[in-house]
Amino acid sequence: MRFRIRPVDTSFYDLFTESANHLLVGVALLAEMLSETADREDVARRMREAEHAADETTHAIVKRVNSVFVTPFDREDIYALGGGLDDVMDEMDEVVDMILVYGVKVLPAELGDQVAVLQRCAELTAAAMPKLQSMKSLEEYWIEINRLENTGDKNHRRILSQIFSGDFKAVEVLKLKDIVEKLESAIDGFERVANTIEQIALKES
Repeated sequence: MRFRIRPVDTSFYDLFTESANHLLVGVALLAEMLSETADREDVARRMREAEHAADETTHAIVKRVNSVFVTPFDREDIYALGGGLDDVMDEMDEVVDMILVYGVKVLPAELGDQVAVLQRCAELTAAAMPKLQSMKSLEEYWIEINRLENTGDKNHRRILSQIFSGDFKAVEVLKLKDIVEKLESAIDGFERVANTIEQIALKES
Protein backbone atom coordinates (compact mmCIF):
# COMPACT_ATOMS: atom_id res chain seq x y z
CA MET A 1 0.00 0.00 0.00
CA ARG A 2 1.47 3.35 -1.02
CA PHE A 3 1.80 6.07 1.60
CA ARG A 4 1.66 9.68 0.52
CA ILE A 5 1.98 12.90 2.42
CA ARG A 6 -0.92 14.99 1.17
CA PRO A 7 -0.41 18.74 1.36
CA VAL A 8 -3.07 20.92 2.93
CA ASP A 9 -2.32 23.66 0.42
CA THR A 10 -5.23 23.92 -2.04
CA SER A 11 -3.51 26.21 -4.53
CA PHE A 12 -3.18 23.53 -7.23
CA TYR A 13 -6.89 22.72 -7.12
CA ASP A 14 -7.71 26.43 -7.22
CA LEU A 15 -5.44 26.93 -10.24
CA PHE A 16 -6.91 23.97 -12.12
CA THR A 17 -10.40 25.31 -11.44
CA GLU A 18 -9.30 28.74 -12.65
CA SER A 19 -7.86 27.19 -15.80
CA ALA A 20 -11.08 25.31 -16.54
CA ASN A 21 -13.09 28.48 -15.99
CA HIS A 22 -11.04 30.16 -18.72
CA LEU A 23 -12.39 27.48 -21.06
CA LEU A 24 -15.95 28.55 -20.25
CA VAL A 25 -15.04 32.07 -21.34
CA GLY A 26 -13.32 30.78 -24.46
CA VAL A 27 -16.18 28.60 -25.65
CA ALA A 28 -18.68 31.44 -25.05
CA LEU A 29 -16.59 33.68 -27.29
CA LEU A 30 -16.36 30.91 -29.89
CA ALA A 31 -20.15 30.59 -29.89
CA GLU A 32 -20.42 34.36 -30.28
CA MET A 33 -18.02 34.25 -33.23
CA LEU A 34 -20.42 31.98 -35.14
CA SER A 35 -23.22 34.53 -34.94
CA GLU A 36 -24.04 36.29 -38.21
CA THR A 37 -24.22 39.60 -36.36
CA ALA A 38 -20.93 39.20 -34.47
CA ASP A 39 -18.31 41.93 -34.55
CA ARG A 40 -15.59 39.46 -35.42
CA GLU A 41 -12.70 41.86 -34.82
CA ASP A 42 -13.98 42.55 -31.32
CA VAL A 43 -14.65 38.89 -30.53
CA ALA A 44 -11.17 37.94 -31.73
CA ARG A 45 -9.63 40.67 -29.58
CA ARG A 46 -11.47 39.43 -26.49
CA MET A 47 -10.51 35.85 -27.30
CA ARG A 48 -6.84 36.83 -27.45
CA GLU A 49 -7.19 38.45 -24.04
CA ALA A 50 -8.88 35.32 -22.67
CA GLU A 51 -6.16 33.10 -24.13
CA HIS A 52 -3.46 35.27 -22.54
CA ALA A 53 -5.24 35.02 -19.18
CA ALA A 54 -5.34 31.23 -19.57
CA ASP A 55 -1.61 31.22 -20.34
CA GLU A 56 -0.95 33.13 -17.14
CA THR A 57 -2.81 30.49 -15.13
CA THR A 58 -0.83 27.73 -16.84
CA HIS A 59 2.42 29.53 -16.02
CA ALA A 60 1.27 29.82 -12.41
CA ILE A 61 0.68 26.05 -12.28
CA VAL A 62 4.17 25.34 -13.64
CA LYS A 63 5.75 27.85 -11.28
CA ARG A 64 3.89 26.32 -8.35
CA VAL A 65 4.86 22.74 -9.14
CA ASN A 66 8.49 23.79 -9.49
CA SER A 67 8.53 25.59 -6.15
CA VAL A 68 6.95 23.10 -3.74
CA PHE A 69 8.39 19.90 -2.31
CA VAL A 70 5.13 17.97 -1.87
CA THR A 71 2.49 18.02 -4.62
CA PRO A 72 -1.08 16.68 -4.38
CA PHE A 73 -0.34 14.07 -7.05
CA ASP A 74 2.50 13.16 -9.40
CA ARG A 75 4.29 16.10 -10.99
CA GLU A 76 4.07 14.67 -14.50
CA ASP A 77 0.30 14.42 -14.08
CA ILE A 78 0.13 18.05 -12.94
CA TYR A 79 2.08 19.11 -16.01
CA ALA A 80 -0.13 16.97 -18.25
CA LEU A 81 -3.38 18.33 -16.81
CA GLY A 82 -2.27 21.95 -16.86
CA GLY A 83 -0.93 21.59 -20.40
CA GLY A 84 -4.04 19.77 -21.57
CA LEU A 85 -6.35 22.51 -20.33
CA ASP A 86 -4.14 25.14 -21.96
CA ASP A 87 -4.11 23.22 -25.26
CA VAL A 88 -7.91 23.28 -25.46
CA MET A 89 -7.92 27.04 -24.98
CA ASP A 90 -5.31 27.40 -27.72
CA GLU A 91 -7.41 25.30 -30.10
CA MET A 92 -10.50 27.43 -29.55
CA ASP A 93 -8.45 30.60 -29.96
CA GLU A 94 -7.19 29.27 -33.28
CA VAL A 95 -10.74 28.61 -34.50
CA VAL A 96 -11.75 32.19 -33.75
CA ASP A 97 -8.60 33.49 -35.42
CA MET A 98 -9.18 31.35 -38.51
CA ILE A 99 -12.73 32.62 -38.93
CA LEU A 100 -11.45 36.19 -38.76
CA VAL A 101 -8.31 35.83 -40.88
CA TYR A 102 -9.88 33.60 -43.54
CA GLY A 103 -12.76 36.04 -43.91
CA VAL A 104 -15.30 33.22 -44.15
CA LYS A 105 -18.65 34.74 -45.09
CA VAL A 106 -20.92 31.75 -44.64
CA LEU A 107 -20.41 29.18 -41.89
CA PRO A 108 -22.41 25.93 -41.99
CA ALA A 109 -25.09 25.99 -39.31
CA GLU A 110 -23.92 22.55 -38.21
CA LEU A 111 -20.77 24.11 -36.75
CA GLY A 112 -23.07 25.18 -33.95
CA ASP A 113 -23.52 21.50 -33.06
CA GLN A 114 -19.78 21.17 -32.47
CA VAL A 115 -19.67 24.33 -30.40
CA ALA A 116 -22.57 22.97 -28.33
CA VAL A 117 -20.47 19.84 -27.67
CA LEU A 118 -17.55 22.05 -26.65
CA GLN A 119 -19.78 24.09 -24.35
CA ARG A 120 -20.97 20.97 -22.56
CA CYS A 121 -17.42 19.65 -22.30
CA ALA A 122 -16.29 22.95 -20.80
CA GLU A 123 -19.10 22.94 -18.27
CA LEU A 124 -18.36 19.37 -17.18
CA THR A 125 -14.63 20.03 -16.98
CA ALA A 126 -15.10 23.17 -14.88
CA ALA A 127 -17.41 21.25 -12.54
CA ALA A 128 -14.92 18.37 -12.23
CA MET A 129 -11.87 20.40 -11.22
CA PRO A 130 -12.91 21.13 -7.60
CA LYS A 131 -13.53 17.39 -7.14
CA LEU A 132 -9.85 16.63 -7.68
CA GLN A 133 -9.15 17.34 -4.04
CA SER A 134 -11.33 14.46 -2.86
CA MET A 135 -10.98 12.34 -6.04
CA LYS A 136 -14.64 11.42 -5.63
CA SER A 137 -17.60 11.54 -8.04
CA LEU A 138 -15.37 11.89 -11.11
CA GLU A 139 -16.21 8.72 -13.04
CA GLU A 140 -19.42 10.12 -14.50
CA TYR A 141 -17.43 13.11 -15.74
CA TRP A 142 -14.94 11.18 -17.87
CA ILE A 143 -17.60 8.78 -19.13
CA GLU A 144 -19.77 11.69 -20.31
CA ILE A 145 -16.79 13.45 -21.91
CA ASN A 146 -16.07 10.27 -23.84
CA ARG A 147 -19.68 10.12 -25.01
CA LEU A 148 -19.54 13.75 -26.09
CA GLU A 149 -16.31 13.10 -28.01
CA ASN A 150 -18.09 10.32 -29.90
CA THR A 151 -20.92 12.74 -30.69
CA GLY A 152 -18.31 15.23 -31.92
CA ASP A 153 -16.84 12.57 -34.22
CA LYS A 154 -20.24 11.96 -35.79
CA ASN A 155 -20.86 15.68 -36.21
CA HIS A 156 -17.41 16.05 -37.72
CA ARG A 157 -18.07 13.45 -40.42
CA ARG A 158 -21.46 14.95 -41.21
CA ILE A 159 -20.05 18.48 -41.55
CA LEU A 160 -17.19 17.32 -43.78
CA SER A 161 -19.71 15.55 -45.99
CA GLN A 162 -21.65 18.78 -46.30
CA ILE A 163 -18.72 21.05 -47.16
CA PHE A 164 -17.50 18.61 -49.80
CA SER A 165 -20.98 18.24 -51.30
CA GLY A 166 -20.34 20.79 -54.04
CA ASP A 167 -22.35 23.58 -52.44
CA PHE A 168 -19.19 25.52 -51.57
CA LYS A 169 -16.46 26.95 -53.79
CA ALA A 170 -13.12 25.17 -53.67
CA VAL A 171 -11.34 27.93 -51.76
CA GLU A 172 -14.16 28.06 -49.21
CA VAL A 173 -13.97 24.29 -48.79
CA LEU A 174 -10.28 24.58 -47.84
CA LYS A 175 -11.01 27.31 -45.30
CA LEU A 176 -13.95 25.50 -43.77
CA LYS A 177 -12.07 22.22 -43.59
CA ASP A 178 -9.36 23.88 -41.49
CA ILE A 179 -11.96 25.32 -39.13
CA VAL A 180 -13.87 22.04 -38.86
CA GLU A 181 -10.69 20.08 -38.15
CA LYS A 182 -9.63 22.53 -35.44
CA LEU A 183 -13.03 22.27 -33.75
CA GLU A 184 -12.66 18.50 -33.75
CA SER A 185 -9.19 18.87 -32.26
CA ALA A 186 -10.57 21.01 -29.43
CA ILE A 187 -13.14 18.33 -28.59
CA ASP A 188 -10.38 15.70 -28.65
CA GLY A 189 -8.46 17.95 -26.27
CA PHE A 190 -11.25 17.79 -23.72
CA GLU A 191 -11.15 14.00 -23.93
CA ARG A 192 -7.38 14.05 -23.32
CA VAL A 193 -7.98 16.15 -20.20
CA ALA A 194 -10.61 13.66 -19.02
CA ASN A 195 -8.25 10.76 -19.68
CA THR A 196 -5.56 12.48 -17.62
CA ILE A 197 -7.98 12.95 -14.73
CA GLU A 198 -9.03 9.30 -14.96
CA GLN A 199 -5.38 8.24 -14.76
CA ILE A 200 -4.79 10.50 -11.76
CA ALA A 201 -7.87 9.15 -9.99
CA LEU A 202 -6.83 5.55 -10.61
CA LYS A 203 -3.34 6.22 -9.25
CA GLU A 204 -4.67 7.93 -6.16
CA SER A 205 -7.42 5.42 -5.40
